[in-house]
Amino acid sequence: MDYEAISRELLAGLGGADNVVANEACMTRLRVSVRDMSQVDVEALKAIDGVLGVVASDTLQIVLGPGVVNKVLEAFTSLTGIPQGGRGSDVAAVARKNKEDQAAKHGNALRAFLKRVANIFVPLLPGIVAAGLINGIANIINVSTGGSLSGTWWYEAIRTMGWALFAYLPIFVGYNAAREFGGSPILGGIAGAACVSNSLMPLLASYGDSQVLLPLTHAPYNPGSGGLVAALLAGALFAWLERKLRDVMPSIVDTFVTPLCVLVFGGLALVLALQPVGAFLNQGIYVVMEFVYEKMGVIGGYVLASGFLPLVSVGLHQALTPIHAMLNDPAGPTQGVNYLLPVLMMSGGGQVGAGLALYLGTKNQKLKGYIRDSIPVGVLGVGEPLMYAVTLPLGKPFVTACLGAGVGGMLATLFHLGAISQGVSGLFGILIVQPGQQLAYVVSLLGACVGGFVLTWLFGVDHERIEELYGA
Repeated sequence: MDYEAISRELLAGLGGADNVVANEACMTRLRVSVRDMSQVDVEALKAIDGVLGVVASDTLQIVLGPGVVNKVLEAFTSLTGIPQGGRGSDVAAVARKNKEDQAAKHGNALRAFLKRVANIFVPLLPGIVAAGLINGIANIINVSTGGSLSGTWWYEAIRTMGWALFAYLPIFVGYNAAREFGGSPILGGIAGAACVSNSLMPLLASYGDSQVLLPLTHAPYNPGSGGLVAALLAGALFAWLERKLRDVMPSIVDTFVTPLCVLVFGGLALVLALQPVGAFLNQGIYVVMEFVYEKMGVIGGYVLASGFLPLVSVGLHQALTPIHAMLNDPAGPTQGVNYLLPVLMMSGGGQVGAGLALYLGTKNQKLKGYIRDSIPVGVLGVGEPLMYAVTLPLGKPFVTACLGAGVGGMLATLFHLGAISQGVSGLFGILIVQPGQQLAYVVSLLGACVGGFVLTWLFGVDHERIEELYGA
């Protein structure tokens, strides 16, 4: 595959390098911000060999698939001159950013916030996936060998890489949050550092025979209580505070006084307010998860699995990344085992089942060709081609695929499936589920596939709609 040629075609469809403001990648998608959407030819982008689908919104999401997207991004950034995750710095880029901010302000607030959360965590995904796998595999090795490798320098060096990401993840979250909300990233990184437990932190030191006590709680500071949520809130607050101060600060002292004030006043707000708020929200997330997963049981599993595809279809599934990161944190309440992810991965099985039902239920050769090309990668966990080329345009099969996926979600809940990392799904999901759960995972995935097939066969094959979209 010629990644440079693909990048050139993408750039042409996007209106040229001058129209590109920012470019970065998640696990399967090239995410591009443009100055003028009217210059973008979405249909031309979809027709490019290697493009699996396009989600057109404020940020264009071009689906290329795992592995491919990173190689395309490397060539693409060399053509645009904009580094991964970076933005252009000219007046037009600033105007575009202000326009997006205004649209977010006057549009759906929740949707805009979730997009910002996705933008904060998408650049962190490669590290989260790799570190999660290291921690999970190391746990397997320790249990299965009785810790025979403990103390071996190379083994402990590798384990350190897995530990380091989750130990210092709040720093990266704070850094990206400040950048996303228009502040200096380094100030957000400092805010995130204050959310990392370290015995050398002055606020945690003992003076005489007692620790430092906070004025409102009369208890010692607990930097890890707010976790990633507190780091995200702090990064956003620091960015807001910096922008407000720069509006009123005299230019002659702005360079050093504004950052100083941000750290002083923002730091006090972080310790006194944001950490408790973060801790409360963290606890709320776990309570909700426990209620849906434990109390609602199979019904909760059905709701979660059947409701995931709509999030994927509009690109908001990345907003769940912080939850997955918290669940895969070895120091968290679940000890690094993510019980949510296997349930959500069942959505792909529902899609595959719906595709098979359509393939057998239609005589339209064009549709059969789309399904034939999409099913293999769908089985391996890349569901975008099947969704964007087949089920979503047809409508009914998308609904029956979602409802069918719920069957797999029920089974995943019954089997109490857990994942040690994230980043893959479909059949490749057997690589990240807990040891000994591979067969149960496959059974659950087959259940989702059967559910999607049966419901689509009975209610989703609309011949009139098929001929309207794909021709006679």
